[in-house]
Amino acid sequence: MNGTKLGEILLEADVLTKRQLKKALVLQEAGDKRRLGEILIEQGYITLEDLTEIMLSNGHAQEVKEIPKVSKSVELSEEKVLNTKFTLSLQTMITAAVGISSLIGMWYALQAEIQEAKELPKIDNIYDQEYPSRPEGYNWPRSYEQYKDNVEGLQEEMDAVYDKLDEFEEAIEELEKQVTELRIKVGK
Repeated sequence: MNGTKLGEILLEADVLTKRQLKKALVLQEAGDKRRLGEILIEQGYITLEDLTEIMLSNGHAQEVKEIPKVSKSVELSEEKVLNTKFTLSLQTMITAAVGISSLIGMWYALQAEIQEAKELPKIDNIYDQEYPSRPEGYNWPRSYEQYKDNVEGLQEEMDAVYDKLDEFEEAIEELEKQVTELRIKVGK
């Protein structure tokens, strides 16, 4: 497998950028005798696992056997870390800014709700204020007491209303008869 073909495969797999591939090819053209995969791994552009997985998925099992084990020790000193250049994409920076602004917005909203809750009037016993008619020591469930207070006498009251309606209907019929008789007398 030649370097260009490997580069194309890695670009298609989206594990390598064109800029990284170009840097590795420039090193080869400058006289580096290593294979392209070795250079890419040494530069930290891809991992050995990425290279192995992509080559196996593209049917290059023979070349995978020939990949040399690259051992690279990493020096972690303060100077090395401070000299490292980090690159972030614009999308990553925007995502981070949106995430941070969302967190700040949620914090301010939470603070406003806490302040609003602090300004609410103090309620000693909401149950007593909700149901002020409950006598002390009364053991009936609240719903039954409310039923008794609000509905128990309702049937008797409705019966009285229906009786009144019947009386009014009879009176209306009597008045209609009288009006009809008067019309007849006036018409003669």
